[in-house]
This record gives sequence, C-alpha cells and structure tokens, in this order.
Amino acid sequence: MTHSKIDHRKTPEVTHPAPKKAPDPFSLRGFLKTLGPGLVTGASDDDPSGIGTYSQAGAQLGYGIGWTMLLTFPLMVAIQEISARVGRVTGRGIAGNVCRHYPAWVLNIIVTLLFIANTINIAADLAAMGDALKLLIGGPGFLYVLVFGVTSVVAQIFLDYKRYSAVLKWLTLSLFAYVAALLFAKVSWSDALRGIAVPQIQWTSAFLTTLVAILGTTISPYLFFWQASQEAEDQRVDAKKQPLAEKHYGAQKEFHRIRADTIVGMGFSNLIAISIIITAAATLNATGKTDIETSAQAAEALKPIAGVFAEFVFALGIIGTGLLAIPVLAGSAAYAIGEGRKWTVGLARKPREAAAFYGVLALSAGIGILLNFTPISPISALYWSAVINGVLAVPVMVLLMIMVRRSDVMNKFVIAGPLYWLGWLSTAAMAVCVVAMGVGFFI
Repeated sequence: MTHSKIDHRKTPEVTHPAPKKAPDPFSLRGFLKTLGPGLVTGASDDDPSGIGTYSQAGAQLGYGIGWTMLLTFPLMVAIQEISARVGRVTGRGIAGNVCRHYPAWVLNIIVTLLFIANTINIAADLAAMGDALKLLIGGPGFLYVLVFGVTSVVAQIFLDYKRYSAVLKWLTLSLFAYVAALLFAKVSWSDALRGIAVPQIQWTSAFLTTLVAILGTTISPYLFFWQASQEAEDQRVDAKKQPLAEKHYGAQKEFHRIRADTIVGMGFSNLIAISIIITAAATLNATGKTDIETSAQAAEALKPIAGVFAEFVFALGIIGTGLLAIPVLAGSAAYAIGEGRKWTVGLARKPREAAAFYGVLALSAGIGILLNFTPISPISALYWSAVINGVLAVPVMVLLMIMVRRSDVMNKFVIAGPLYWLGWLSTAAMAVCVVAMGVGFFI
C-alpha cells in the first residue's frame, strides 16, 4: 500500500487584516437625524410659562440679567446628559430605576409632586396659548384652550411614534420666532453683550426672586424624567439596540450621540431664552414697561413699541412652544407613574397595550384643561407649580447623582469625572435656589 506524502512545511497562507473603514464624512442631514430627546427636551424648556419668566426678567432687569444663561447652560447640559445616560444604559427611565432601588414611599412622593406640578404647568401653558391665539385672531380664548389641549392628547395617543417624534422635532423650529423678534427691536448690542459676559448682581428682593425663577425654569424635574424615558423608548423601538448594561458594544458612540444631542438641545434652549430677554430689555425695559407677568402680555406689549409683526411673531412662538411643551409635561408624568408602577409604558405602544399609561397622560392634560374653567387662575397657580418644581428638583437630583454611582444600576458605566462633579454643582445650585425661595417667604 502506498501512502501519499503530506508536506507539512507548506508556506502558511498569509492573511491580511481588513482595511480599516474610513469614518463617514460629516453630513449635516445625518447629524440632524441623530438629534432627538435632547433637542425636544431643550426646546420644551422654553414653554409659554418659561417665556413669561424670561420676558419678565428682561422687562424688569434689562440686559444685566443675560449672564444667567451662561451660568445655567453647563448645569443644564450636565444633569440632562446624566438623565439620558440612565435611560440608555438601563433601558428604563428615572422612576423605573427608583422603584427598583429605593423604598416605595420615596417614589410615591416624587411622582405625586411631579404630577401636580406638571398638571398646573399644562394649565398655565394652555391659558397662554389661548390668550396668544385670541390676540392674533380674536374669539373665545377658552375654546382655544380646549382645542389645543384635546389636540395634544389625541396626537400623543393615536399618532405613530416615529411620525409623532418627527412632529415634535419640527415644532422646535417655532422657537426661532424669538430670534426673528430681535430684528424688530432696537438693541444696544454693546449693553446686551456686556450683560451676557459680565455678571451683574443686585442684592435686592426683585433680583433674587427673578434669579430663582430663571434657574427653576431652566432646570426642571419633568425634563429629567422625559429625556431619560425617551432614551429608553428609542432603544425599545429600535430592534438593533439593547440597554447598554446588557450589551456593552457601541457604548462610547451612544454616549457621544447623547452628549451632542444634549448640548445642541440645551444650547438651543438658552439661545431662545437670551433672545427673549434681550427683546424684552430692548423694548419693554427701555420704555419703562416693567409690569409684564405672562408671555401673552409680553406679546401684546410689543405691538406699540416694535410693531404689529413683532407681536405676531412673538404670539405665534407661544403657540408653537406650547404645542411642544404640553406633550412633554403630560408624557413625563405618565412615564414616571407608569414606570414606578411597572406598567407597560411608551408612546410607541398602541393604546390597548398601554391603557393605564395613556390614561395618566390624558388625566394630566384633562385636569390642566379643566383648571382653565375654574375660578383658579392658572397663572397664579403657576407660582406654586414653580415652588413644587424647585422643592422636587433637589431630592430627585440627589437620588439621580447617587444612583449613577451604583454599579447595580449602571453596570460598568457608572458616571465619574467632570460630568459627575458638574452634576453635583447643578444640584447644589438648585438647592441654593430652594433656600433662597424659602427665605423669600419671610422677607
């Protein structure tokens, strides 16, 4: 029997490493597609009640209050990025994590206060939207309140999630109305830039109250809950994604996306806020009109000073921002309660799949509508909403900052370094606001 010889000394086959894939060239369209929860969250921060706060600040204190926007920007970015990371890493929102790692009574207090504050805020925003449309076309403001409220709820419940998310992103463009309003104001840009760059502090009750109002408006609990829950929601509807705690691959890319999305969203929010402050300072403060209390009053006051078109642009912006903010306010309350109760939640779900979740959403918006038909003034109630938000923000932020250091929550993605300490700085700033607000009650 013959055996064929096998030459074991054959030259081994040389394998060449696959060439590295060149990074995709930057595309503005591609970048805009990555924007989502952060952009919508930042834009919704400039809701009609927030517009009223910024208008009042500019009318009362002029250009000198502009520096607060530089102060709040890094604080907003830090706490919102931390919130978003919680949602993306765990696949759950803030309430969904709190209910798994903290006593039930802690969660119950948080979600109850959030529901009350958000509902009052919805009522105030609807009132401002109704007044703004009445200013533009006349007619019954209460009817507009009903139409805006019902339309918002129906859209959230019955529109396809991807389509609805796209609608919210497009609505952010309405905020450019306030940049356009600057064109009609005779701005002293040297004074405006000095007010932004150089802090001007007045040790007066009016100044400190306004400062607390601005910080309380820009850093609000409903924004934390919304962005975290939306990150979790986007992960659920994308078959390619899993919570990063379960699938570590691609984490850094996701964190870069979240950071870019958050920076753009909060930067956009602050750009609009400073535009409103400067417009109010250049028109209202410059002419001695400092008694502005609401966004609709600010729009009306612009007419004799900056013209009919400026009033139109300002009022139109109020309606657009309200349509953006009400879903976020009602939705964040529904997510918080639903996740805390371990219900099936999500705007991507059909109404029959998440009936309790949609029920809470409709209830919050429904009570907000009804408050406009009672003797209770939504604008007056907004003051107490701000108090509740301020008091609620501090314990929520403390819980959040403790939670992101727990490996049983964040797995290998516990937050450390500059982002972590900036989050604590944001928490401390809110705590100072609450203390200042409390002192204000006795002065």
